[in-house]
Parts: sequence; C-alpha cells; structure tokens
Amino acid sequence: MPPALRNLPMLARLWRAGCGVASVVLCLLVLTALPGQVQAGEPLVLTHDRPEVDAWEAVTLQADPTYQLSVEDMLNRLGEFKPPARPGNSLGVHKAAMWLHIPIVAREAQRTSWVVNLGYSSLRADLYLAQGGKLLQQARARQSDPAQLAGRTPAMAFELQPGQQYDLLVRVQATGPLILPITVSEMPIHLRHALGEQILQGLLNGLAFCLLAYSLIQWVTQRDRMFGFYALVVLGSAGFSLQFFGIGPQYLWPNNPWMDRYSGPAAGLMALTGSFLFLGHTLAGDNPNGRYARTMRVGAGITAAVCIALVLGWLSVPFAIAFMSLAGALPSFISLPAALARVRQKDPIGATLLVAWVAFGIAAGVMVCLVQGWVTANFWTLHSFQIGATLDMLLFFRVLGLRARAVQAQAQEAMRERDLMQSLANTDPLTGLSNRRGLQHALHAALAHCSPQRLVAVYLMDLDGFKPINDAHGHDVGDDLLVAVGHRLQANVRHQTDLVARLGGDEFIIMARDLATPEQAEDLGRSLLRAFEHPLTLSHLRIQVGLTIGYALAPLDSDDPQGLLRYADAAMYAGKQRGKHSLQRIPATAALA
Repeated sequence: MPPALRNLPMLARLWRAGCGVASVVLCLLVLTALPGQVQAGEPLVLTHDRPEVDAWEAVTLQADPTYQLSVEDMLNRLGEFKPPARPGNSLGVHKAAMWLHIPIVAREAQRTSWVVNLGYSSLRADLYLAQGGKLLQQARARQSDPAQLAGRTPAMAFELQPGQQYDLLVRVQATGPLILPITVSEMPIHLRHALGEQILQGLLNGLAFCLLAYSLIQWVTQRDRMFGFYALVVLGSAGFSLQFFGIGPQYLWPNNPWMDRYSGPAAGLMALTGSFLFLGHTLAGDNPNGRYARTMRVGAGITAAVCIALVLGWLSVPFAIAFMSLAGALPSFISLPAALARVRQKDPIGATLLVAWVAFGIAAGVMVCLVQGWVTANFWTLHSFQIGATLDMLLFFRVLGLRARAVQAQAQEAMRERDLMQSLANTDPLTGLSNRRGLQHALHAALAHCSPQRLVAVYLMDLDGFKPINDAHGHDVGDDLLVAVGHRLQANVRHQTDLVARLGGDEFIIMARDLATPEQAEDLGRSLLRAFEHPLTLSHLRIQVGLTIGYALAPLDSDDPQGLLRYADAAMYAGKQRGKHSLQRIPATAALA
C-alpha cells in the first residue's frame, strides 16, 4: 500500500479530533454568549449598588424604514415600541433606522454623571434624553456636540434627578449588522472600561504594526514575495480591526465619512487578497505555475478587483460585505489538499496552517453568530474575530519562519553540492589529494604573493621501483601503495603552507610557499627523501620505494606556473639519469637546453 494511503486513516482521525475540539470551543463560546430572558418595558433602575447596568433589561424597539422620523415623532409614539423579537443585543442586518427606547429611573442622588455607551463603533447613533415628552439633551452622531463624549464608540453623559423617570432614545443605523451592547454606567466605570479597551487595542495593533514592519523590511531586503503577501494580510487585518473597534475614526481619520464607510470592507478585501497570494505562494512548492497556484492567483485577482471597484464607488458596501462572506473561506478550502499533502510529508507548515484555519474558523463562526443576532455581544464575542485574526497572523508568521528555514536549508544543500562538485573537480579520486586542476589554482594564488624573501618551491617526484611492484602484486596493491605514499608525503610537509598533489600514475608534486631561502627549500626536499628510507606497510606486505625529486623555485627560476613545472620536470629527469633517489634543481638555462 502506498505511504499516502497508509496515512489516510491517521489523518482522518486527526482531522475529526481537530474538528471536535473546534466544535466544543465554539459551543462553549456560544453558550457563554447566549442571552437570558429580557423583561422589556420596565424602567431601568440606577442605584449606587449597580454602577453599571445592561440597558437591554428595559429596551423596546421601533423600526423607521423611511429614515425620516425625528425624535419628536418617536416621543409621540412611545406606546408603539415593542420588545425585541428575540433576547440579545445584536439585531442583525436591517434596512431601516432602528429606534430604541430605554426608560430610566435613578433611585438615589447621583455621585457622578451617568453615561450611556454603545460598545460597537461601526454604526451611526444619535442619543436623546427626554422627560415627559420634552427633549432635554441630545448627542448627534459625528458632530462636535459637547454631550457626545469623545471616544471610539457613541456615548453620552447625562444628569438625573432621583425618583424621576426619563426616556432615553437611541437612533441607530449601519451598513452592516446592528450590534448594540448598550450599557448605562457611572462615569468612572465608563472611563475604566474605555481605557482597558484602548490598552487592548494598543497591544494588538502594536503587535500587528511590528509584524507589518518586519515583513516589509524582509520583503525589501530579501526580495521574497512571500513577505510582501504576508504584509498585505497583516495590513488588511489591522485595518479592519482599526475600523471595527473605532480606533481609526477616533485617532486616524476622525470625521471622515468616506473612511468610515469604506475602510473596513476595503481592508477586509485586502486581507483576503493577501491570503490567496500568501497561501498560494507558500504551498505551491516547486510548481509555481500549477493548477493550484494559478487558481489562487485568480482568486486574488478577483478579490483585488472587487476591492478597487468598491473604493472607486462602482460597487456598494453591502455587495462587498456579501462577497467577503462568501469568499472568505475559499483560500483555506482550496489550500486544504495541499496542506494535507504537507502533513503527510511531515512538513510542519501543513500542520501549522491547519491549526491557523481551525482558530480562524472558530473566530469567524462566533462572528457570524454575533452578526446574525444568535449570540449576545460581550467582550469575547466582540473580540473573537480580532483574537482569531491575531492568532492567524502569528501562525502565518511561524509559517514564514518555517518557509525561510526550508529555503535556507535548500540553499545550504545547494552550496554543499557545489562545494562537493568543486572538490571532486580538484581532487584525485584515488588518494584524495589535489589533482592537476587543484594544483593549478593553488599555484596561481601562491605565485601572486611570492618574492625573493617569500619563495615558492615546486617539487616534482616520481616513485623509484613502482612498476615492478605493480606488476608483481597487481593493481590493487599498486593503488594501496599510491595511497600510502600520499599519506607519508602529507605527514612530512607543513600543513599550513604546503600542498600535496598527484598528477597521475606514480607522479606526485608538492607546492611549498613562504620559504625564506633556497637552502630552506633544499632542506625540505631532503627531508622528503629521508621519509622514504623506511618501507611502507600495506596489510601483510612491507614495500620499499624511493623518490626522485626535481624542483624549481619562484621567482628565482620562473614566476610562471608552467615554467616552474617544466624546470622541475627537467630536474627530475636529470635525477633519474644520475641514478634515482636524488634531489635535483638545475638552472633555468640548463633546463631550457
């Protein structure tokens, strides 16, 4: 059975276990966010014992599909307000302005101002406080109204007389879902929650900024598109969070209706485009032009076109949101087979991506439930998508590290192969010594720095009596003898400055550099002769061979590699003629003759 098929049952069990864990976590999040029973219509009682209350304890609703009704109209229709159709503080998507009525009574004299706060920033909200049908205070959305507290979410501070009932009216509309976590709290409580939210957003967006800066720097310095695609994912995710949680409208683009309307969807489309490109580039492997890679590039192109059309006003925001809802899971869905293939190959990139998709799926599931009004808006449900996206970015960052490590390993392997090929090209395969090519490289480098005070000697040597030994004992013994000769030569030269090479057959050559005098060169040659006065031991054989050495000095005899070799060869030939086992250096004129 192929290994891939043998791994299928294990992968299936792992996938079912992962899905089971994700389902349990999702169910726990949903159960913690399920709304309780609401007794709407009764006044919301404010006391010092309850410095913060959920306004949905007393909310009633009235829709305005014309978007034209004023607060005066609503004050005259308070009897027409109805309790929410289902408990919870998320109304889903409505093609109408929604009016909320919250009757309020303060039992005690207030210690500080009360604040009504809508904990969701991506909506347009007008806040009104009335008593007996008379408007007392208002805070209009996106206006410089002193009653509108400066912050990331719509909020208004107001004063109450103890024992008197007031009517708090809230008009909300949004291009997306109406998520309405409305609380009424004392000013210190409101400020404490606002500061805590600012700290959280600062930490998460600061982390995103660091990841963005790192990926851009790596993209510029390494010219790797993977880092650029990751930067696109981080920029889009961070931009969406900045708009969703109101940090952008509060600090970066205050009182900018265009950014309020388009920045969130455009950032989401940007992140989706980056996801297509990042996953396609990461998982394509050695087939960047295959069907999977082309499909991911097409998905990125379509998403980018939708984003551009949205920014130019050719497409509506609801269409862009619907496109993101439908296409948001496509990068993961299309990449799933490639990721599972990586898991089968025991590549940690595949497992990391699976974990990232499970985390993001849980976050997206909670967000869908929140948008549809199936769960209430609390800290965990409101921040689920941001937490999931942050975890996703961190896991993608790990993928970057794993991919960079794999690329580095491939580069090191390529360098090792290159070095091996160079070594094979410059090395004698029998003895492991340098060959003629390796000698030429070393000799050229040494001659470039030689001088009368830094002589370079080339010793050309031939074994005395090698052919009879080879004929008598065979080529295997002959090869072993050549290896033993190479070892003995290496043991009798200076390891830092000298090079031993085999030219072929029984011819060896030694290049010695940094010799101070010709006498030092002659002493080195005679030490080589003495090294072969003792026989060589080969397994069960003891074999005696000698050397005939001819040598030349640079720059005294020649400063050219070929000239030195020619003079050394002539000297060795002269030594053979004079009885072998000798060391010879002859003048250049005699060598030429």
